[in-house]
Amino acid sequence: QVQLVESGGGSVQAGGSLRLSCGVFGYTYGSNYCIGWFRQAPGMERDRVAIMNMDGIATYADAVKGRFTISRENAKNTLYLQMNSLKPEDTAMYYCAWSWKWTCSSRIADYNYWGQGTQVTVSS
Repeated sequence: QVQLVESGGGSVQAGGSLRLSCGVFGYTYGSNYCIGWFRQAPGMERDRVAIMNMDGIATYADAVKGRFTISRENAKNTLYLQMNSLKPEDTAMYYCAWSWKWTCSSRIADYNYWGQGTQVTVSS
């Protein structure tokens, strides 16, 4: 059982930055995994923001490329999402998610564990 705990959300003005953190608990090293960030705005579907496999290879949604960076700190069992040049359309609940799949995908159904979410609000 993997548990994910997000933090770091908040309210910022457009052009600002935030860093989200996701604490990972219960992972046994040596197992394959994908881990990443998804977001969901009111009335919208949950969508991939950025995903990283166990080798550290990351993929990003087109809407955030060049502005967001996913990273991890294994010693702290923590995943990060650095968000720069934030836009009002980035406003959403952000979720950390974990998958045991060998190949990382953007499909919600492929992710086995989810955090509780952290709200990001960007004002114009």
